[in-house]
Amino acid sequence: LYIAGGAAVLAIIIAIVKYRSIMARDAGTSEMQEISKLVQDGAAAFLRAEYTWLTVFVAAVASAIYFVPAEGLGPKTAIAFVAGAFASGAAGYFGMHTATRAAVRTCQGATRSLSEALEVSFSSGIVMGMSVVGLGLLGVVGFTYAYADGGEITTTVLQQVLGFSFGASSIALFARVGGGIFTKAADVGADLVGKVEAGIPEDDPRNPGTIADNVGDNVGDVAGMGADLFESYVGSLIAAMTLGVFAYEANSLGVAMLPLAVAFIGIVGSFVGTFFASAEDEHGLHSALFRGLLIASVVTLAGVAAVLFGGLLDLPETLSNGKDAGSSLFYAIVAGLVVGVLIGKVTEYYTAMEAKPAQYIAKQSQTGPATNIIHGLATGMESVALPVLLICIAIFVSFHFGGVYGVALSAVGMLSTLGFSLGIDAFGPVADNAGGLAEMAEMPEEVRNRTDALDAVGNTTAAIGKGFAIGSAALTALALFSAYCTAAAKTTEGGLVLNISDPMVMIGLLVGGFLPFLFSAMTMRAVGKAAFEMVEEIRRQFREIPGILEGTAKPDAKRCVAISTKGSLKQMVLPGFLAIAAPVLMGKFVGVTALGGMLAGSLVTGIMMAIFMSNAGGVWDNAKKYIENGAEGGKGSEAHKAAVVGDTVGDPFKDTSGPSLNILVKLMTVVGLVFLPWFLA
Repeated sequence: LYIAGGAAVLAIIIAIVKYRSIMARDAGTSEMQEISKLVQDGAAAFLRAEYTWLTVFVAAVASAIYFVPAEGLGPKTAIAFVAGAFASGAAGYFGMHTATRAAVRTCQGATRSLSEALEVSFSSGIVMGMSVVGLGLLGVVGFTYAYADGGEITTTVLQQVLGFSFGASSIALFARVGGGIFTKAADVGADLVGKVEAGIPEDDPRNPGTIADNVGDNVGDVAGMGADLFESYVGSLIAAMTLGVFAYEANSLGVAMLPLAVAFIGIVGSFVGTFFASAEDEHGLHSALFRGLLIASVVTLAGVAAVLFGGLLDLPETLSNGKDAGSSLFYAIVAGLVVGVLIGKVTEYYTAMEAKPAQYIAKQSQTGPATNIIHGLATGMESVALPVLLICIAIFVSFHFGGVYGVALSAVGMLSTLGFSLGIDAFGPVADNAGGLAEMAEMPEEVRNRTDALDAVGNTTAAIGKGFAIGSAALTALALFSAYCTAAAKTTEGGLVLNISDPMVMIGLLVGGFLPFLFSAMTMRAVGKAAFEMVEEIRRQFREIPGILEGTAKPDAKRCVAISTKGSLKQMVLPGFLAIAAPVLMGKFVGVTALGGMLAGSLVTGIMMAIFMSNAGGVWDNAKKYIENGAEGGKGSEAHKAAVVGDTVGDPFKDTSGPSLNILVKLMTVVGLVFLPWFLA
C-alpha cells in the first residue's frame, strides 16, 4: 500500500512538473492570447456550471447512501462516494485547465518547429493521464488503508471502498454526456452554417460558433475522456481486489494487493515511455507515439513479471483451477494489455483517413449524403466484429489461466499504461485547438501545416484511446458484474443462478438490452436540440450583425458558448437519472436475479452499440478530412458537402452517445453492486 501510494503521489508530481514546464513556454502574440483566453474562459465557465449542478447531485446521493440501513453502506461508503466524485472532477478540471493553456503554446511552438509543438501538446496529454492514474490510485489506496480493519482487507471493506468508484462513475457519466452535448452542438452548428451555408473554412474567425467548438473539444474530449477512463481505472482495481478476496480468502492480502502493484508499475512504465515520444518531422509523429506506448507496455510487463515470479507478494502457490499462480496471473495481465493495443489498431483501421474504409466512404460521397451515410453506417456495424472477438479472446485466455479473478486482472492490465495511453489521446484536442488558433490569428501557412500534421496524428491516436476505452469498459463491466454475481450468490439463499429459462432473468435481459438504445436516443436528441439552437443563433448573427462575413465586425462568440452550456446542462439530467434509477428500481422492486439479467443484457448491447457509434462517427469525420485534403474534388465540391452532412450525423455518434455508453454499462453495474446489501435487506 505504501509503495502504491508513493507511485500515485509520483504521478501527481509528474503532472504538476509537466504543467509548470508548459506554462513556462512562450504564449505567443497578444492576438493569440486574446483568442485563447476566450476558449479558457468558456471552458472554465462550463465546468463551473456543470460542477455546481453536480454538487447538488452528489450531496443527494451521498445522503441516500449515508442513511441506507444495510451492511456495507452508511457513512464510510458515503465519504468514499464524495471523494470519488471530487477526485474525478479534479482530474478532469486540471486536465482541461492545462489543455486550454497548452493550445496557444503549441501554436507558438509550431512557429519554430514541429518537434517543439509536439512536445508541448503531448506534455499536456501526459498531465491529463498522470492526473487520472495518480488521483485514482491514491483514492483506492487511501480508502483501503483507512477502512481495513486491523490491516485485514475483507469484502465489507471493499464494499465501502467501492463508493469511491461509484462517485467517479457518476461524475464520469455527466461529464461525458454534458461535455459531449456541448461540443457536438457547437461543432454541428458551426459546420452546417459555416461550411455548408456560408462556404467559409473551418475555424474561420468570422464564424461565431468557432470558439464554442474549441471550448467543446476541451470539455468533451479532454475532461470527458479523462473522467471516463478515471472511473474505468478505479472500477477495474476495486473489482479485481474484490474478486480476489472472494476467491482466495486465505491469501486475501496478496491477491488484493496485486492489482495495486500492477497499477504502480504501470505508472513507472508510462513515465519511461514519455522519453521515447519525440519526432522531428510529420513522418515520424505516429511511430514516435506508438513507440512510446510499446515501451511503456514492455516496461510494465517486465515489472509485473518481477513481482509475480520474484515472490514479492504473498500469493497462493496454485490457483483454484490448479494452475501455477505466478505464471497464470501474468498471462491474464498480458492478455488484457495486448488486446487493448490490438483493439486500438483495429479501431484505427476502421476510422483512419489513410485506410480504405474512410477513403471508400469519401468516394461514395460523390453521389450525395445518402450514400455517404449508408456506407458510414455499414462500416460502423462491420467494425463491431473484430473488437468483440478480441475481447472474447482476452476473456477466454484470462479466465483459462486465472478464473474470474484473472478476467478482472486483464482489465487492470489493459489500463496499466493509462498514464501514457490517455496522454496520446488527450494531446489530439490540444493540437486541434492549436490549429484553430493558427487559423483565427492568421498565422503563416507553415504554422498551420505543422498544427494540421499534429491534428491528423491526433485523430489517429484518438482511435487507440477509444479502443482502450471500449475494451476496458467491457472487461471492467464484466469484472464488476462477476463481483455482483459472486456477492449476490454468497448472500442469497440458494445462491444466484442466472438461468435464461427463468422469466425474471429473461425480463432483466430484455430490459437491459433496450436501455442502451433508449439512452442513445436521449443523448442524440439532446445534441439535436442544442445544435438547432446553435444553428439559429449563428444564422441570426450573420443576418443581424453587419460586416461579420466581410471581416469588419466581430461575432458574439460568448453568446454561442452560453447557448451550448445551457443546452448541455439541461439535456444531461435525464440520461444520467436513467443510469442510476434503472438498476435501483429493478434490484429493489423486481429482485437481484432480474437485476443480474438486466446488467448482462446492457453489457452485451451497450458495448456493441458503443463500438458501432464511435467507429461510424470516426470514419465519417475522416472521410470528410480525406476530401478536404484534395481527394474526390476537394473542399467546396459536392462530395465535400455530402461528407460534411455525414460528419454532422457522426459527431454525436462518436463524441456523445458512443463514449457515454461505455460509462452507462459500468455505472449500472457499480450501482447494482453498491446497493446490493440494501436490495437483499
